[in-house]
Amino acid sequence: MAMTDILSAKDIEAALTSCKAADSFNYKSFFSKVGLKGKSTDQVKKIFGILDQDKSGFIEEDELQLFLQNFSSTARALTAAETKAFMAAGDTDGDGKIGVDEFQALVKA
Repeated sequence: MAMTDILSAKDIEAALTSCKAADSFNYKSFFSKVGLKGKSTDQVKKIFGILDQDKSGFIEEDELQLFLQNFSSTARALTAAETKAFMAAGDTDGDGKIGVDEFQALVKA
């Protein structure tokens, strides 16, 4: 499954363009621009499955740093500060990773 099976290529491009500069990534803005906020629970779970590169059932910090590259191979990696802020926002149980339910809550926030 590809991101474009769920999200439009045009929306992905617009969302990535909005956070091209280092330290400009804002997950709420990105989720809105990429069209993820309006997707069903099942569709968000499918996106989570793509982001969970090692299929552990969680998005760990190393996967989160490469978050944008899941949308386009030419996208930049998140900075350390962006990655930490993203993790802090999503990791509500404090285990150092984001589970599917935490990801759902983050997208709908």
